[in-house]
Amino acid sequence: MKALLAKFRGEGAPLPPRASGRQIALAFAGATLAIAAIAHLHAAAATLLFGSLGASSLLCFGFPDAPFSQPRNIVLGHVLSSALGVLFLQAFGGGPWSLGLAVGAACAAMMALRIAHPPAASNPVIVFLGGQSWGFVLFPTAVGAALLVAVAVGFHALTRPGRWPKHW
Repeated sequence: MKALLAKFRGEGAPLPPRASGRQIALAFAGATLAIAAIAHLHAAAATLLFGSLGASSLLCFGFPDAPFSQPRNIVLGHVLSSALGVLFLQAFGGGPWSLGLAVGAACAAMMALRIAHPPAASNPVIVFLGGQSWGFVLFPTAVGAALLVAVAVGFHALTRPGRWPKHW
């Protein structure tokens, strides 16, 4: 029991380095632009997805070099996860096990396809909470994720010395 409790203390590793003021300001500006652009499309339809797209914004603009932050991961991760949410909801109903299986399947599929995007793992939950159908996969999921990436491509081209994305 003592060994198990000792694991809760963690490894004692130092905190990651603090982001620079410029990095923080750019993350703020990029996330603001991207979410505002998505909201202008049709805020009511996209409301449910704003939580996961907001989290995607942090990765995309705050940590743009991370593997999880690349366009392929953002768009395909969101679309696949929403599609699996709808599939499980329609095939097995809205029960707790169906929801759990949908999230588990989304996680496993994103990992297997090398398109892991952590915020997208919440999409099956969003699908279940809103009782969404296949139309949700196209809008707001695919359109919202694609718009986020489009804003990011332009934003990073104007604000970063290097290239983004790292890969498509």
